[in-house]
Amino acid sequence: MEAMKRTVDCGSLRKNDTGREVVLNGWVYRIRNHGGIFFINLRDRYGITQVTVDTQLSPDLVSICEELRNEYCIAAQGTVHERPSDMVNQNMQTGEIEVEAVKIVVLNKCEVLPFQIEEDSKANEDLRLKYRYLDLRSGAMQKRIRMRSEITFAVREWMTANGFYEIETPTFIKSTPEGARDYLVPSRLYPGKFYALPQSPQLYKQILMVSGFDKYFQIARCYRDEDSRGDRQPEFTQIDIEMSFAARDDVLSVTEGLMRHVFKKVLNYELPEKFRRLTWEEAMELYGSDKPDLRFNMQLKDFSKFVPDCEFKAFKDAFLNGGAVKALVVKGKADFSRKQIEELEAHSKIYKAKGMAWMKVAAGCVLEGGVSKYFANNAAQIMSDLGVQEGDLILIIADAKRQTVNTALGAVRSKLGRDLGLCDTSKFEFAWIIDFPMFEYNEDEKKWEAAHHLFTWPQEKYHAAMESDPGSVKGDLYDLVLNGYELASGSIRIHDPEMQKRVFKIAGIDPAQAEKKFGFLTEAFKYGAPPHGGIAPGLDRLVMIMAGVSSLREVIAFPKNSFAISPMDDCPSEVDQKQLNELRLIVKQE
Repeated sequence: MEAMKRTVDCGSLRKNDTGREVVLNGWVYRIRNHGGIFFINLRDRYGITQVTVDTQLSPDLVSICEELRNEYCIAAQGTVHERPSDMVNQNMQTGEIEVEAVKIVVLNKCEVLPFQIEEDSKANEDLRLKYRYLDLRSGAMQKRIRMRSEITFAVREWMTANGFYEIETPTFIKSTPEGARDYLVPSRLYPGKFYALPQSPQLYKQILMVSGFDKYFQIARCYRDEDSRGDRQPEFTQIDIEMSFAARDDVLSVTEGLMRHVFKKVLNYELPEKFRRLTWEEAMELYGSDKPDLRFNMQLKDFSKFVPDCEFKAFKDAFLNGGAVKALVVKGKADFSRKQIEELEAHSKIYKAKGMAWMKVAAGCVLEGGVSKYFANNAAQIMSDLGVQEGDLILIIADAKRQTVNTALGAVRSKLGRDLGLCDTSKFEFAWIIDFPMFEYNEDEKKWEAAHHLFTWPQEKYHAAMESDPGSVKGDLYDLVLNGYELASGSIRIHDPEMQKRVFKIAGIDPAQAEKKFGFLTEAFKYGAPPHGGIAPGLDRLVMIMAGVSSLREVIAFPKNSFAISPMDDCPSEVDQKQLNELRLIVKQE
């Protein structure tokens, strides 16, 4: 085999290599026999090279070629030849040349494939995940995993160049409440006690700030035991960042610099120096979402001023109960059918809307259809205020809860953006969402809870009102959104033990519980903890967006499926009784 070890990869050869003796190793991507010549497209990580075999050359070589099938792993030795000008393949990097083989060795055969390995596989997803090692050979998956590597390297390159230390934090930690269930690891040495896998390195990176490291980052593995969703995985990777003596603008500026570097380095895409900023309230009022897709400019409009004079009961009831009535203008879509409008209404009801009214702007700028008869007298003012024109469609939602109106109409906006192709796939629109509520009220448990996490610093102007009016308090919180996805979440942290106690108390965590759960952190705060803050962009999601795909599973080498199962190695799986006995665990059957 040593004589057939590759001397060049399958993506490197060019016209100026003509006459060179080479050995290629790779997989048979395609094989054809045309007029006494075998054409073999040989593929490896680097590309594809066409190998030719003249059937007149050697009976033994012909015999080997007749045996070859797709995905056989082979070595081919031969001479590089320039292709005739009319045979150049412009779709291949190596399309100007071919290798005329004099020797081929089969390194390993391939059984009948469960699916054909194409540039971008169309096989069922669970089949792709079961045979992931085959799926990963496809050109599309190779490119995406390569991009992930390039993005990760670019992150490390920029962070290190800007004075951040990369520091690893533990994978076995103390179980602490962070919003989702922990994955627990039983201890054999200490029966009845458990480690937890980290939902994030939150507490440890704060302790690193107490330790004086000033600037930290980590490509951190995180684990959350929560119900599966299409855009989530039970284990995921985030770019964890923390800074001492930093205010919000410092963290935002660092993140903008990082993103500019990554997008320029990997995609040669220029991002602006500063990203747009919206308060949480502005995002909800204008777009109905705290992660709005800003690649299109369809905004929610206030419709309440037209309600007092109308006789439409649903609108009046919402208005008189202190709620909201808001409209969405769909430009040029007055030709939507009743069925299309009903589909949009059904989508709004998923988000607790009771219904969705509509009107169309007909020729002569006349309102018609739906609830238009209730607003005929205000038609001119409605068109002026909403900025509608002939041929537009107006969608309206009313509810006694303003948040319901915003969220439901925002969901309709997002659906229209996707369905109408309003989202330019070549654009990347970043925005910061700032000034989030610090606390939210849990109606079921009748208590206040931290809206993000318990370690967020309340903005200074709200300190006096924290206990008397928790709902008014804004945290020093910020999210980075990109093309309708939440890409990163962060905050300035609490560094003062007394402030931490106040937040714990508002969230209903008594001192004994706080000491048990977070004692090691609050103890560290007693020893000169600096002001600090950070953020954690999701690496998987960043790669997904940059690669132009809609599923995290397309950018993770070995992901779980939508049921948090790995079809390839069949985990989670049962373990031997001996292992359970060593851990002193009993599995209780349902």
